[in-house]
Amino acid sequence: MKKIFCLVLAALMLTLCLAGCSGNTRLRFVTGGEGGTYYAFGSVIAQHATNNAGIQVTGVVGNGSKSNIDELNNKNAELAFCQSDVMAYAYAGVNLFDAPITCFSTVCALYTEQVQIVTLNPDIKTVADLEGKKVSVGAAGSGTYFNAVDILSAYGIGDLDGDGKFTKIDATYQSFADSADALKDGKIDAAFIVAGAPTTAITDLAATRSVYLVSLDEAHIATLLAQSPYYAKCTIEKSVYNTPADVTTVGVGAVVLVRNDISEDVVYKFVADIFDNYQNLTSSHAKYGELSFEYATSITSVPYHAGAAKYFTEKGYTVYTK
Repeated sequence: MKKIFCLVLAALMLTLCLAGCSGNTRLRFVTGGEGGTYYAFGSVIAQHATNNAGIQVTGVVGNGSKSNIDELNNKNAELAFCQSDVMAYAYAGVNLFDAPITCFSTVCALYTEQVQIVTLNPDIKTVADLEGKKVSVGAAGSGTYFNAVDILSAYGIGDLDGDGKFTKIDATYQSFADSADALKDGKIDAAFIVAGAPTTAITDLAATRSVYLVSLDEAHIATLLAQSPYYAKCTIEKSVYNTPADVTTVGVGAVVLVRNDISEDVVYKFVADIFDNYQNLTSSHAKYGELSFEYATSITSVPYHAGAAKYFTEKGYTVYTK
C-alpha cells in the first residue's frame, strides 16, 4: 500500500511539474457580445485550438473593445478581440484611455469590421436622418460608441455634453443582441453595430423583418477619413441581409491581442493553428474565408508578439516589432 501511495504521489508531482514547466497553456479569450461576430468566430477559433494545437483556449463573452483591453490589463484574460482603432488608442493612452496600456501585443489582424447602421424604418436614409431619433450607440465601454461619435460628428450631429452623452440624438447603450431586440420591439429607431458582416444579431433580425442599412455618402466619408485615417471605405453587398441595394460604409480591423507575458511557444501554436488551417475551415465559420497573410501582418500601431512574429517570419512576412 505504501509503495502504491508513493507511486501515485510521484505521478502527481510529475504532472504538476510538467504543467508548471510548459508555460501558460490555458488561455481565456475574451471576445464580444453573444450576438456579434467576435463571440461566434472567437468561440470557433478557441475550440479548434483546444482540439488541435495542444493548448486550452476558452472563448468568453466580452463587453466591447475597451472592456477587452481592460480585461487584459487586469489579468482577467490572456487573449482578446479588439478593434484596430481602439487598440491604438489604448497603446498611446488617448481618446478612450487616460493613460497608455502596453501590457499586450498583436497576434494578427483577421478581417474588416464594417460600421453597420441598421434600422427597420425605410425613411431613415442618411446619417443626418438620425438627428432627434432614439439610437443605440453600442454597449458602454465598447469601440462602437467611439465609431458612432466619429461618424455622427462627420455629419454634424455628434455633439457631446460634459458627461460624454450625445445631445442631438436620444442615445441608448446596448449590446448588439439587445439593440436588435429593441429595434424589433420598436423601442429604438436605429442602431450602430460594428462587426464583420454578416453579423448574427442583424441576420436574426432580418429573418423576420425587412432591415435597412444606412449608407454613408462620398463627401462625408472623405471628411471622416481625413479626421480618422484608421477607417477604410467598404461595401456591404445587398445579398448579405437582403437589403434593397448595396451599402457604402467604413470599417476598422478586427485584431487578436495577447498579453506580453504569454510564452512565445504558446502564441506561436495559437497563430499557427489559425493560419495553417483557415482555408479548410470556412464551413466552421465564414470569416475564415476572409483571412489572408497580407492582412494578418498589416498592423503597425502595436508591436507583434514574439510568437506571432516568429510564425509570420517563417511564412515570409515581416511584421512590426519593438
